[in-house]
Amino acid sequence: MDEQVKTILIIIVSVSIFGLLIFVYVKNYIRNKINYLIEEEKKKKLK
Repeated sequence: MDEQVKTILIIIVSVSIFGLLIFVYVKNYIRNKINYLIEEEKKKKLK
């Protein structure tokens, strides 16, 4: 029984860490993309 619980906890922790890393990566990518698009719009308005 203890071995099963240990295995399940390892899987849950691993998936949680992987999900958190993916979330942070996607969040930063979207933030950079939005900032880039805002800068492009500002440049268009100045011209």
